[in-house]
Amino acid sequence: MRRSPLAGTAGGLRFAAVSGIVVICMVLAGAGFAFGQQTDRPEYSSFIRKSYNFRFGANQPFTPGNPEVQGGGFIQPGAFPDAEYCAHCHQEAYHQWRQALHSNSFRTPFYRTSVNILMRTKGIEFARHCDSCHNPVAVLSGAMTESSQVDRSFDENGLTCMTCHSIQKLKSTSGNGGYVMGIPSVMVDEHGNRIPGEVPYAEIMAHTDRHSEAVMQSFYRKPEFCAACHKANLPATLNDYKFVNAFDVYDEWQDSKFSKRNPLTFYSGDFTTCQNCHMKRSPNRLPDYGAKNGTFASHRWLAGNTAVPFYYGYQEQLQKTIAFLKSGNYLNVDIFGLQRAGSKTLLGPLGSVPVRIEPDSIMEAYVVIQNKNIGHSLIPEVRDLYEAWVEFDVKDAAGKDLYHSGFLKPDGELDQGAHSFTSRTVNKDGQFVDNHMVWTIHSVAYDNTIQSGRSTLVRYEFRIPAGVKGPITLTAKVNYRHFRKSYVDNVFGKVHPAYPVVELASQTRTLKIGENGVTPPAPHDNPDWMRWNNLGIGYLDEAQYAAAVQAFGEVVRLRPDYADGYTNIAVAEIQWEKFDSALRAVNKALSLKANNARALYYRALLERRAGKSDEELADFQEVVQQYPQSRDARRELGVTYFQRDDDKDAREQFEALEALDPDDVAAHYNLAVLYRRMGMAQQAKREQALLLDEKADPEALTSSLKYLAKHPEVSAESVPWHLHTDLPQMSPKAQ
Repeated sequence: MRRSPLAGTAGGLRFAAVSGIVVICMVLAGAGFAFGQQTDRPEYSSFIRKSYNFRFGANQPFTPGNPEVQGGGFIQPGAFPDAEYCAHCHQEAYHQWRQALHSNSFRTPFYRTSVNILMRTKGIEFARHCDSCHNPVAVLSGAMTESSQVDRSFDENGLTCMTCHSIQKLKSTSGNGGYVMGIPSVMVDEHGNRIPGEVPYAEIMAHTDRHSEAVMQSFYRKPEFCAACHKANLPATLNDYKFVNAFDVYDEWQDSKFSKRNPLTFYSGDFTTCQNCHMKRSPNRLPDYGAKNGTFASHRWLAGNTAVPFYYGYQEQLQKTIAFLKSGNYLNVDIFGLQRAGSKTLLGPLGSVPVRIEPDSIMEAYVVIQNKNIGHSLIPEVRDLYEAWVEFDVKDAAGKDLYHSGFLKPDGELDQGAHSFTSRTVNKDGQFVDNHMVWTIHSVAYDNTIQSGRSTLVRYEFRIPAGVKGPITLTAKVNYRHFRKSYVDNVFGKVHPAYPVVELASQTRTLKIGENGVTPPAPHDNPDWMRWNNLGIGYLDEAQYAAAVQAFGEVVRLRPDYADGYTNIAVAEIQWEKFDSALRAVNKALSLKANNARALYYRALLERRAGKSDEELADFQEVVQQYPQSRDARRELGVTYFQRDDDKDAREQFEALEALDPDDVAAHYNLAVLYRRMGMAQQAKREQALLLDEKADPEALTSSLKYLAKHPEVSAESVPWHLHTDLPQMSPKAQ
């Protein structure tokens, strides 16, 4: 019988056994509880090795995952003190963790369905890639092999307290379980040595400083800790193909305004980590020695997963997750303007300019969705599973739909014409990877996610009937559900409850038939200059450069003191190849905000093109000095040095870039060349191998095109500029 998480002080140490081998041995000596460190981990490792499948080499026991064990070998499952043991002093943490995604990372049918397919089709050893994060104890104990005799009772707990709190080092920011697991320990001795296993609670309370030293590391509070698992790629050892990027939430955070590491963001903001958002402190309801001043860092890790708490009936977790998704002003939805069919005049921003609505007319609505306060993309991580989309509805005075896009069909499937913030991953045969068989992914047919701080423009065309009874109401909302219905069908079959749909943000505008004057903005509306700025960003990402410059021009007209408005004009004009006017714009930005790193970066690019190498070098050096963790700045300064034949300084920049992003192909390419020049043959060979593995496969595009050719209903989503309409479209000849 398992001890209650609220049981009294432990009277001694627990012993655990696997296949008759004692896995934890500790010696109590004297009244002072002097703890020894004698264990039989080498004996356990020797036992596991006898039947373990070292498919990827004897020195790579956990490949295709990236974890390591401090000191090598395997760790006995019983060496990890379980969560119930920790709950004695940390009741609030245990209560939150039990409903959270970390504790359910392995056992859910959603995860198990996909990983079981992998094990059936390729072998259990390949699942080490997934379980390095979803079930570290299974991987590190050597359970991920054929005919394993390891007791798998730990499967119900996924990531326990002591899997996270025993990590001693981070390998890099490559993800895939990039951590080094130390001896699981809740306490160190007087010399700072880690004491294996569970110790009496009274001893912990007598030496809380030693407990803290054992279970806390400074990097636990840094985003790099999260990156160990919340960044992933699909290596050749998994897919028998090559490196394929899976998700890079950490990189997206680095590129966001919240990291303060990137000078190129469209907006600035305060420094915020993953933990600041997903582990917010709040009052604790249950006793917990980890609480400070009556508050506790959340161990719910609230984010976007509504499916798991819904499946298990964790109503508290579900409601808090929904509240989290609805809070924080994360997105801004703006029905920016209208345009009559055949007209080139955009009537907007709505509310700030008069608009006339005519019966029996065709209108085009411009809806701008801003990823305002999310530190990563909408949607992050495994986008093939999640579903966020725009629902746009036009109703008459009686509530009758005049146009509706993004609705759910009676069977729960999403309208095929919806604008969806998702991706379509495809295999080598051009088939959608619909059941998360990630090891079969060869390419991405399209990716419509919105990066942090950016905006997207979605266009809708609809007809206003001749006999319409006004007013008409336009509503745009962003909906989200976890998971797509087709994926839930893969798990449970067609019969299952409808999983929750959450409205993340919305806006409604009511317009009279006839003249509509200026109306005051709603409390949460962006100011007009920002509305124009977001429209310009949307145009820019659709390669509509002339329209982007015009929109950014409205920004500086409304805010002539806004330096970034001029830099935005320069960004659009550089891509439009209007280099002279781009330079004028960026110099104007610098006259308003001297030494602005963002403006200097783009001026340096223009100076490079003009052959002004000294000026280019000085500007990039200043940007790197201000933002030493900027990958873009390091990359471009490295190129500048490279072009000046300054191999030593070029190498320094590309090595710094590779430290920031171990998967940067520009770093691999340039270091391969530089190392070879410097006679560093082995290093050059390594970088060349990384380059060949990680660079994009040009033939992968063929798989994407096969999929899009077979699915015209979604192929429009792969085109940056596209129109959502239910009206019959004229043929090119008729137009």
